[in-house]
Amino acid sequence: MTAQNKNRGLGRGLDAILQSPETDITSADISGNYVAGAIAQIEIDKIETNPFQPRTDFDETALNELSESIKNQGVIQPVTVRKMGYDKYQLISGERRLRASKMAGLKTIPVFIRVANDEQMLEMALIENIHRENLNAIEVAISYQRLIEECKLTQDQLSEKVGKDRSTVANFLRLLKLPAEIQIAIRDGYITMGHARALVNIADKAKQLILLKRIIDEDLSVRQVELMVREKVTVKKQQNVIPESFKIQADTLSKALKMGVKVNRDSKGKGSLTISFKNDEEFEKLIDFINKGN
Repeated sequence: MTAQNKNRGLGRGLDAILQSPETDITSADISGNYVAGAIAQIEIDKIETNPFQPRTDFDETALNELSESIKNQGVIQPVTVRKMGYDKYQLISGERRLRASKMAGLKTIPVFIRVANDEQMLEMALIENIHRENLNAIEVAISYQRLIEECKLTQDQLSEKVGKDRSTVANFLRLLKLPAEIQIAIRDGYITMGHARALVNIADKAKQLILLKRIIDEDLSVRQVELMVREKVTVKKQQNVIPESFKIQADTLSKALKMGVKVNRDSKGKGSLTISFKNDEEFEKLIDFINKGN
């Protein structure tokens, strides 16, 4: 496949990849007993795990429940594999079903056989996992980041592939900028993505971790955290909106008048200059100074 065709294949999305003749061989048995495109029973021992699997957390209780269901009902939905050689297969999606089948003592499992290169394999595995409801926000964010880096996608292309708004994709990616302690808290369910999105707006890592502790200890709501963060950010902005040149000029004027001079200015540039006088004499002196300037 040429570089041009390869890029076009990656840009078409998961459904197009699965249906494309470029990634499937159905006319002949390339090796072993089954052709690509077939649905067949394959020995579990002949299927290696997916090296591109983005999921790192598998709930043991849920796996045990699925294993019991498989013992009673069998595997209803085939897993998807790619053919690697003679009777050798690699899992693309369905790791929970594969693990649970092993726990249930099954020797074979129904599979849907595909042929895919590494980039297509990664893309299929990531997108398939992203759409699982029980994937935590950090796993989703890592999957998004891997798609961007390893499949050379822009955020716009990624949002189109996963069917999410670009802002939603951006919010997930921002979670990866948070300290490891906060990412772990998200992963383990101590805080929600809403809490984390508020914490992203705090630039100081130490302050982020202090507020993280308060969220957990005091069971703060997302709304409470948003208000706390907004107040801190607003105060910081108010303190930093006065340019250094304004401060220098105010100080020069204060020394010339021998009076207190204060400059106030908001983020839009609107402000005021306040000159303090102690008595009538200083007020007259100020007026005289202004008139001389005219």
